[in-house]
Amino acid sequence: MPISKSQVFGIVQRLSKGLPLDALRVRLAPTPIEKRPAPPDVPAPKDWSGTGRDLRVAFVESRGTGIPNLAGRGGQPDPASFKGSIEQFIGMTQIPTGLIGPLRVNGLHAHGDYYVPLATSEGSLVASYNRGARLVTRAGGVTAITTMEQVQRTPGFVFDSMIEATQFAAWATAQFDRFAEIAAARSSHARLLDLHTHLEANWVYLLFQYHTGDAAGQNMVTFCTEAICQEILATAPHPPRHWFLESNMSGDKKATVLSFQQTRGRNVMAETVLSREIVEQGLHTTPERMCDYWRMSFVGATRAGATGMSGHIANGIAAIFLACGQDVACVSEASVGMTRMELTPEGHFYCCVTLPNLIVGTVGGGTRLPTAQECLRIMHCEGTGMAQRFAEICAATVLAGEISIAGAMSAGHFARAHQELGRGGAT
Repeated sequence: MPISKSQVFGIVQRLSKGLPLDALRVRLAPTPIEKRPAPPDVPAPKDWSGTGRDLRVAFVESRGTGIPNLAGRGGQPDPASFKGSIEQFIGMTQIPTGLIGPLRVNGLHAHGDYYVPLATSEGSLVASYNRGARLVTRAGGVTAITTMEQVQRTPGFVFDSMIEATQFAAWATAQFDRFAEIAAARSSHARLLDLHTHLEANWVYLLFQYHTGDAAGQNMVTFCTEAICQEILATAPHPPRHWFLESNMSGDKKATVLSFQQTRGRNVMAETVLSREIVEQGLHTTPERMCDYWRMSFVGATRAGATGMSGHIANGIAAIFLACGQDVACVSEASVGMTRMELTPEGHFYCCVTLPNLIVGTVGGGTRLPTAQECLRIMHCEGTGMAQRFAEICAATVLAGEISIAGAMSAGHFARAHQELGRGGAT
């Protein structure tokens, strides 16, 4: 994602938190299990019985997080509590939720060993992500960094001529400070970061970019942009003939090249190195074959016209979103990412993932739902000040899943895993 020198400076200042860059390097370095032993694995991974479930519930609750709603002890919620989340409520849709881990993350905001809840009905998915999590933890963990954070809303304005449109665009650009004041008055959490203009003959698109704190922020940027547009209508020297609050350029709930290049939500990067021994023992293949698979899949995705390149980022993102009360439709943009696999000079396996559109939050929206609160609490990501930690855990989880599926493809185990775990005993 190309960014300006001023943005680079701002990112470095924010990431360093006032610490010397050497201290940041130490924080992001792998933490070997010899230095800090890994916590226990999730118990009874191959036990589908009620006893197995009870063991796993007890395991979570023994670590200080009560999960009565996930475990089915919470009773039926008050329908009135869903106001703001659903209309014409009739009941709850149940999706099984599994737990993976431990997953070691050496991030700027997420730093430690985590257990990650995944909600899915796809057999073998949780097992695959759990395998990846255990292997990267054994390798010292995943380095993860959240860099850019911005959410867009893009109103469109129609004028009688290109001349009027050009004059309006120039005027609007000069009003940035006033627009920022309006946004701040409309929301105590939103901050207008930038304003881009795009002219299409006698049409003008204004691309407003906001920081939305710990919220995913779609509603927040909508309300702020509506307030700014009312100011535009009242004060613009050339009022538009008509206008629309969203012109379909923001990338909301769709995969776009613009968002892929510029970030919608949070831009998060994660990387790890697995030794040759870990690859051979844990994935039953070699680093060379893993890289061979990645090259073939990269060309395949390119020929198919894919935006981004990954194995199954959408699987992990969707499962986390469902478990943690995120806007599931935003999987459209959040699952667009880049996975890269390389052989290191020492013959080990390097893998990294970039998620430029991870639109997640830890406050507001579906995070208020009882089971979502419990899932966020399991990861110590509930509430204010936790969105960046949550984003880095998401990226680390996705990376673990990318390694595991590439290993299955490279070893020729992909179909077998789905046959054994994904068919409920059917043949």
